[in-house]
Amino acid sequence: MKRIFIVALFSVTLLTAHAQINPVDLSGEVLQLAIPGAAFASTLIWSEEEYKGTWQFIWAAGISTVVTYGLKYAINKERPNGEKHSFPSGHASRAFMGAAFAQRKFGWKVGIPAYALAAYTGYTRLYANKHDYWDIIGGAAVGVVSSYIFAKPYNNEKINVSFGRQQEAYVLNLNLTF
Repeated sequence: MKRIFIVALFSVTLLTAHAQINPVDLSGEVLQLAIPGAAFASTLIWSEEEYKGTWQFIWAAGISTVVTYGLKYAINKERPNGEKHSFPSGHASRAFMGAAFAQRKFGWKVGIPAYALAAYTGYTRLYANKHDYWDIIGGAAVGVVSSYIFAKPYNNEKINVSFGRQQEAYVLNLNLTF
């Protein structure tokens, strides 16, 4: 519980720091942390023996981060807005690492919505003029490959994810059976 509180507090602090940005940019900032955050939380909720899933996540996230920032500084590609260190996108790397981890652990019912949110996160970086398509594709590749290397499937039929429309709203349902 203490860990969840610390992560939530850190996320709120980050969001407060970005309070002046528009809603599309803000949603990308939130999702690049929320997708891997949810994947990490799942390893604590559905603990396998000796927290194997948690360690798999830590390794996937660590390698993804090291490779992403290693490439950013080695390549030093200019961003569309003139800043440095564009390739690969760190936001896309984190979001796709979390999505791929969730898909590997829980299957495509969880993976499809997670990948859709990760793709939207990449779009927000294009929208903010921080990256081009190659940066997003590179970040996505780093994130997916790192998760596929470390995350081992956890076969659990107790998870059901569905997406639909109710009246004038779109709904994402997550049903858990304990």
